[in-house]
Parts: sequence; structure tokens; C-alpha cells
Amino acid sequence: MLQNSQYQEETFGEVDILEQIDEECHIILYNDEHHSFEYVIDTLVQVCNHTFEQAEQCAIITHFKGKCDVKTGSYEYLLPICTALLDAGLSAQIEE
Repeated sequence: MLQNSQYQEETFGEVDILEQIDEECHIILYNDEHHSFEYVIDTLVQVCNHTFEQAEQCAIITHFKGKCDVKTGSYEYLLPICTALLDAGLSAQIEE
């Protein structure tokens, strides 16, 4: 019984270490005067897999505040998403 308890503690310790190493990053979308709300919303739905409502809220926040956190995850996960947003002509970057 003691061995099983030690194994669980070791496993939890490894999980904690993995979570600390994999830092959470964010894609920040910046406002521009070139794209319509409809274009930004459609792009967020397609690229970020947002619902229409999520994308609409992000577009509104970006318009009024100048930027919005549109996606969260590891850098490796976010890189192709951010690249697709940039390829679509939007202004975005990954921040830690």
C-alpha cells in the first residue's frame, strides 16, 4: 500500500512539472482600420474555431480597446493559428 501511495505522489509531481514547463501563451489580435467587422468575425470563426458570438465579441473588444486575447494555449499550438490570422491580413501576435 505504501508503494502505491509513493507512485501517485511521483506521478502528481511529474504532472506539476509538465504544467509549469508548458507556459500558457495568448494570441493578441490588434485593431486596424482596414478590415470590416464581418471579415474579422468570419476569420476568427474559421481560423480560431470560435462561435459567431465569440468572434463578434472579440471583434467589438478589439475595435474599442485596440486589442483582444482571442486564443490561449501553448506556443506550439498557437503558432499555426497566429500565422493563419496574419496570412488573412489581420494584425496579431503571440504573447506569453
